[in-house]
Amino acid sequence: MTETAPIRADALSTVPMRPGAIVLARHGEPALSRKIKLTSDGYVDWWARYEVGGLLPGQVPPDCLIEQAQRSVIFHSTRPRAVETARAVAGGRPRIEDEIFIEAPLPPPNFPDWFKVGPRAWGVIARVWWWAFDHHGEGEECREEAKARARRAADLLEARAAEGTDVLVLAHGFFNGMVGMELTRRGWRCTRDRGFKYWCGRKFEKR
Repeated sequence: MTETAPIRADALSTVPMRPGAIVLARHGEPALSRKIKLTSDGYVDWWARYEVGGLLPGQVPPDCLIEQAQRSVIFHSTRPRAVETARAVAGGRPRIEDEIFIEAPLPPPNFPDWFKVGPRAWGVIARVWWWAFDHHGEGEECREEAKARARRAADLLEARAAEGTDVLVLAHGFFNGMVGMELTRRGWRCTRDRGFKYWCGRKFEKR
C-alpha cells in the first residue's frame, strides 16, 4: 500500500471557497388595480401610487421561496411591496433593506390625452422609451445611471456570495433583470429560471 503525504492545514486554507448562489426574485402582487385606462399624465399618478403601495391581501409565498430564504442572506428593496414580500418570505429571519434594489423608473412619453391604455401597456411603452431613447425627466435616473446602479448591486451580491452562503434578493422585475444581465456578463450562469411573474425568480451560480 502506498502512503500519501498528509495535507497541511495551511494548504487547505488556500483552496478557494465556492460562492453561494444568487437568487433574484420579484415581489408579490401589489394591491393597486390595473383595470383602468389612463392618459400619460394619469399613468404618472398611477405609478406614483404604485411605488408607495403594498401587496394585495391574502397572498401566500411559494414554498420554494420560503425554503430559499431559510438558507440565504436576504436583501430587499425599500419599496413597500418589496418590504411586505420580504417580511412574508423571511419568517422572522434578519433582512437587509437597501434602496440600491428599487425599480428602474418608468416615465411615460408625453402622448396626447386621447391616447388611453391600461397600466400594463403603459409600463411597456414607458420602458421602451426609457431604454431605447433614454427618456427621463429632470432629477430622474437615466438608463446609464441605472446600469451603474446594477453594477454596484452585482458587486454587493457577489461579495456576500463569496462568503459561501446563498443570497436572496426580493425586489422588482426589470431591475432584477438588469442585475441578472450584469451577473451573466461576469460569468454567472442562470441555473433555474421561473420568469418574472410575482413571487418568481431566477437562480444564478458561478462554477
